[in-house]
Amino acid sequence: MDKISIIVPCYNEEKVLPAFYRETAAAADEIVGAECEFIFVDDGSRDHTREILKHFSASDCRCKYISFSRNFGKEAAMYAGLENASGDYCVFMDADLQHPPTLLKEMYRVVSTEGYDCCAGLREDRTGEGRLRNLLSRTFYKIIGRMCRLEMGDGAGDFRMMNRAMADSVLELKEYNRYMKGIFSFVGFDTKWIPFHNEARAAGETKWTFRSLFRYALDGILSFSSAHAALPGIIGALLIALAVLTALGFALSGRGLPGTVMLICLILLLNGMQMLFLSILGQYISRDYMESKRRPIYIEKQRGGVWSSDKSSGKSKRDGAACISGHSKPQSGT
Repeated sequence: MDKISIIVPCYNEEKVLPAFYRETAAAADEIVGAECEFIFVDDGSRDHTREILKHFSASDCRCKYISFSRNFGKEAAMYAGLENASGDYCVFMDADLQHPPTLLKEMYRVVSTEGYDCCAGLREDRTGEGRLRNLLSRTFYKIIGRMCRLEMGDGAGDFRMMNRAMADSVLELKEYNRYMKGIFSFVGFDTKWIPFHNEARAAGETKWTFRSLFRYALDGILSFSSAHAALPGIIGALLIALAVLTALGFALSGRGLPGTVMLICLILLLNGMQMLFLSILGQYISRDYMESKRRPIYIEKQRGGVWSSDKSSGKSKRDGAACISGHSKPQSGT
């Protein structure tokens, strides 16, 4: 029988986790020919998320959790879940129920019978998101699609089920500054897209601020595009051509070049462009500096549930009581 690892990054999700577990466990029970395991990754939550996950792991042998020592970000949580998954197929899901659990059955059918390596959800709309965020998201995907030459269209998110070959390929990319959407596109493999309507969060509030979204977008562009490195040369050439043409124009017209005003404007323009290019270069150097440190992508503080020895990196840490056979419907656990 096949095994599906359901990987769920969690950050301050105490309000929605019980509902997520009930709906996803019910959907998993309907999958014929496969058993499921739940790998919850607590990304340094400050609420009662970890206590709820402890309750899940004690009540349902399928539930396991990893808790970080601090908040390392969703990308690190996804990597940790994938690294510790033992399933023949792995699927990423958000805990806020914006990824419909009812699609799991169809995703498994596609990857197990139709010859695809991956089956991913494609959002047809952005219900529950503000107009400004919607506009910025669409603009970002248009920009990154042209600059990076990878398939990262608007609506193509993290909600996807992949086979073990693709999962292992993703794990081979161990860079510290991770952008999973770009990594999924980079490794390739045959992917089938299933459209779905985006839902508003079932409970709680989004953890993505405009600041964090901007940083995430910047990481995506700088991680998968080197187009910025060509900008200084292009703009420099244009500035030189403009300067030459301007000088020739004034020379042919018989007028002398304006003095102080033109000199001041030219100095300000060139200094501004120089600072911009140094900033772009600094972004690349800083990322290369972070990669050279070879820091761990995440640091594990605690784990719970029953883990297979081959996927737990030799760690023997366990949390609390033994797992009870079968499963119940955990409540909030707080």
